[in-house]
Amino acid sequence: MSSPSKRRDMDLMKLMMSDYKVEMINDDMQEFFVEFHGPKESLYEVGVWKVKVELPDAYPYKSPSIGFVNKIFHPNVDELSGSVCLDVINQTWSPMFDLVNVFEVFLPQLLLYPNASDPLNGDAAALMIRDHATYEQRVKEYCEKYAKPEDIGAVEEKDSSEDELSEDGYASSDDAIVGQPDP
Repeated sequence: MSSPSKRRDMDLMKLMMSDYKVEMINDDMQEFFVEFHGPKESLYEVGVWKVKVELPDAYPYKSPSIGFVNKIFHPNVDELSGSVCLDVINQTWSPMFDLVNVFEVFLPQLLLYPNASDPLNGDAAALMIRDHATYEQRVKEYCEKYAKPEDIGAVEEKDSSEDELSEDGYASSDDAIVGQPDP
Protein backbone atom coordinates (compact mmCIF):
# COMPACT_ATOMS: atom_id res chain seq x y z
CA MET A 1 0.00 0.00 0.00
CA SER A 2 1.44 3.37 -0.97
CA SER A 3 1.85 6.24 1.48
CA PRO A 4 -1.03 8.37 0.11
CA SER A 5 -3.46 5.45 0.38
CA LYS A 6 -2.33 4.70 3.95
CA ARG A 7 -2.90 8.34 4.83
CA ARG A 8 -6.30 8.32 3.10
CA ASP A 9 -7.37 5.25 5.07
CA MET A 10 -6.08 6.74 8.32
CA ASP A 11 -7.84 10.08 7.74
CA LEU A 12 -11.10 8.35 6.87
CA MET A 13 -10.94 6.21 10.02
CA LYS A 14 -10.17 9.33 12.07
CA LEU A 15 -13.24 11.04 10.58
CA MET A 16 -15.44 8.04 11.44
CA MET A 17 -14.01 7.90 14.97
CA SER A 18 -14.92 11.60 15.39
CA ASP A 19 -18.61 10.63 15.43
CA TYR A 20 -19.36 11.70 11.86
CA LYS A 21 -21.75 9.47 9.99
CA VAL A 22 -19.88 8.32 6.88
CA GLU A 23 -21.50 6.43 4.02
CA MET A 24 -19.15 4.83 1.50
CA ILE A 25 -20.05 5.14 -2.19
CA ASN A 26 -17.61 2.49 -3.40
CA ASP A 27 -15.04 0.04 -2.03
CA ASP A 28 -11.90 2.03 -2.83
CA MET A 29 -12.58 4.54 -0.01
CA GLN A 30 -12.17 7.52 -2.35
CA GLU A 31 -15.82 8.59 -2.54
CA PHE A 32 -18.18 8.89 0.39
CA PHE A 33 -20.88 11.00 2.01
CA VAL A 34 -20.60 12.67 5.40
CA GLU A 35 -23.49 13.92 7.52
CA PHE A 36 -22.68 17.54 8.40
CA HIS A 37 -24.58 19.64 10.94
CA GLY A 38 -24.62 23.43 10.68
CA PRO A 39 -22.42 25.24 13.22
CA LYS A 40 -23.95 26.34 16.53
CA GLU A 41 -25.08 29.96 16.81
CA SER A 42 -25.22 30.42 13.05
CA LEU A 43 -27.99 30.86 10.51
CA TYR A 44 -27.31 27.24 9.51
CA GLU A 45 -27.54 25.80 13.04
CA VAL A 46 -30.74 23.81 12.40
CA GLY A 47 -29.51 22.36 9.09
CA VAL A 48 -28.16 18.90 8.34
CA TRP A 49 -26.45 18.27 5.02
CA LYS A 50 -25.16 15.29 3.16
CA VAL A 51 -21.72 16.30 1.90
CA LYS A 52 -20.04 14.34 -0.88
CA VAL A 53 -16.29 13.92 -0.55
CA GLU A 54 -14.05 12.71 -3.36
CA LEU A 55 -10.42 12.02 -2.56
CA PRO A 56 -7.99 12.24 -5.49
CA ASP A 57 -5.32 9.54 -5.95
CA ALA A 58 -2.72 12.05 -4.75
CA TYR A 59 -4.54 12.81 -1.46
CA PRO A 60 -3.28 14.26 0.94
CA TYR A 61 -0.96 16.13 -1.42
CA LYS A 62 -3.96 17.19 -3.50
CA SER A 63 -7.12 18.56 -1.87
CA PRO A 64 -10.39 16.64 -1.60
CA SER A 65 -13.40 17.67 -3.65
CA ILE A 66 -16.24 18.76 -1.36
CA GLY A 67 -19.87 19.34 -2.35
CA PHE A 68 -23.24 19.70 -0.63
CA VAL A 69 -25.78 17.16 -1.88
CA ASN A 70 -28.92 18.80 -0.50
CA LYS A 71 -29.51 22.49 -1.23
CA ILE A 72 -27.96 25.28 0.79
CA PHE A 73 -28.32 29.03 0.27
CA HIS A 74 -24.82 30.46 0.64
CA PRO A 75 -22.69 32.86 -1.46
CA ASN A 76 -19.76 30.41 -1.63
CA VAL A 77 -21.71 27.26 -2.52
CA ASP A 78 -23.03 26.69 -6.03
CA GLU A 79 -26.78 26.19 -5.68
CA LEU A 80 -27.08 23.67 -8.51
CA SER A 81 -23.95 21.52 -8.11
CA GLY A 82 -23.28 22.03 -4.38
CA SER A 83 -19.62 22.79 -5.12
CA VAL A 84 -17.80 24.69 -2.42
CA CYS A 85 -15.63 27.76 -3.00
CA LEU A 86 -13.21 27.69 -0.11
CA ASP A 87 -9.62 28.91 -0.55
CA VAL A 88 -8.16 26.56 2.05
CA ILE A 89 -9.57 23.56 0.17
CA ASN A 90 -9.22 24.80 -3.39
CA GLN A 91 -5.99 26.79 -3.34
CA THR A 92 -4.01 26.62 -0.10
CA TRP A 93 -4.51 22.94 0.78
CA SER A 94 -1.60 21.33 2.60
CA PRO A 95 -0.92 17.69 3.53
CA MET A 96 -0.92 18.94 7.12
CA PHE A 97 -4.73 19.18 6.89
CA ASP A 98 -6.99 16.16 7.16
CA LEU A 99 -10.66 15.29 6.69
CA VAL A 100 -11.54 16.14 10.28
CA ASN A 101 -10.22 19.69 9.64
CA VAL A 102 -12.62 19.97 6.71
CA PHE A 103 -15.68 19.15 8.83
CA GLU A 104 -14.67 20.65 12.17
CA VAL A 105 -12.97 23.84 10.97
CA PHE A 106 -13.19 24.67 7.25
CA LEU A 107 -16.90 24.06 6.53
CA PRO A 108 -18.12 25.60 9.83
CA GLN A 109 -15.96 28.69 9.14
CA LEU A 110 -17.39 28.89 5.62
CA LEU A 111 -20.94 28.90 6.97
CA LEU A 112 -20.15 31.32 9.80
CA TYR A 113 -18.26 33.81 7.60
CA PRO A 114 -19.58 33.85 4.01
CA ASN A 115 -17.52 35.81 1.49
CA ALA A 116 -19.89 37.71 -0.80
CA SER A 117 -16.97 39.22 -2.75
CA ASP A 118 -15.97 35.80 -4.19
CA PRO A 119 -19.32 34.10 -4.89
CA LEU A 120 -20.35 30.87 -6.56
CA ASN A 121 -23.98 31.80 -5.91
CA GLY A 122 -24.37 35.36 -7.21
CA ASP A 123 -27.97 35.65 -6.02
CA ALA A 124 -27.03 34.79 -2.43
CA ALA A 125 -24.06 37.17 -2.52
CA ALA A 126 -26.10 40.06 -3.93
CA LEU A 127 -28.90 39.51 -1.42
CA MET A 128 -26.41 39.29 1.45
CA ILE A 129 -24.92 42.66 0.45
CA ARG A 130 -28.13 44.41 -0.60
CA ASP A 131 -30.69 43.14 1.93
CA HIS A 132 -29.15 41.19 4.81
CA ALA A 133 -32.47 40.57 6.60
CA THR A 134 -33.97 38.94 3.49
CA TYR A 135 -30.74 36.96 2.98
CA GLU A 136 -31.01 35.60 6.54
CA GLN A 137 -34.66 34.69 5.97
CA ARG A 138 -33.79 32.84 2.74
CA VAL A 139 -31.04 30.88 4.52
CA LYS A 140 -33.53 29.83 7.19
CA GLU A 141 -36.12 28.89 4.54
CA TYR A 142 -33.58 26.67 2.75
CA CYS A 143 -32.62 25.03 6.05
CA GLU A 144 -36.27 24.29 6.79
CA LYS A 145 -37.06 23.11 3.28
CA TYR A 146 -33.90 21.18 2.28
CA ALA A 147 -31.73 20.52 5.34
CA LYS A 148 -33.80 18.63 7.87
CA PRO A 149 -32.42 15.30 9.16
CA GLU A 150 -34.92 13.37 7.06
CA ASP A 151 -33.76 15.21 3.92
CA ILE A 152 -30.33 13.60 3.89
CA GLY A 153 -31.72 10.08 3.76
CA ALA A 154 -35.18 10.67 2.31
CA VAL A 155 -34.16 10.09 -1.32
CA GLU A 156 -33.13 6.47 -0.79
CA GLU A 157 -36.04 5.64 1.53
CA LYS A 158 -38.60 7.30 -0.74
CA ASP A 159 -37.29 5.57 -3.86
CA SER A 160 -37.38 2.10 -2.31
CA SER A 161 -40.98 2.46 -1.11
CA GLU A 162 -42.11 3.84 -4.46
CA ASP A 163 -40.46 0.96 -6.29
CA GLU A 164 -42.53 -1.51 -4.29
CA LEU A 165 -45.83 -0.11 -5.58
CA SER A 166 -46.88 0.19 -9.19
CA GLU A 167 -48.85 3.16 -10.49
CA ASP A 168 -52.17 1.49 -9.60
CA GLY A 169 -51.04 0.94 -6.01
CA TYR A 170 -50.40 -2.80 -6.34
CA ALA A 171 -47.22 -4.34 -4.95
CA SER A 172 -46.34 -5.69 -8.39
CA SER A 173 -47.83 -5.70 -11.87
CA ASP A 174 -48.73 -9.41 -11.54
CA ASP A 175 -51.08 -8.68 -8.63
CA ALA A 176 -53.23 -6.47 -10.85
CA ILE A 177 -54.24 -9.44 -13.02
CA VAL A 178 -54.76 -12.10 -10.35
CA GLY A 179 -57.86 -14.13 -11.16
CA GLN A 180 -57.83 -13.26 -14.86
CA PRO A 181 -57.19 -16.10 -17.30
CA ASP A 182 -54.03 -16.06 -19.35
CA PRO A 183 -54.66 -15.01 -22.97
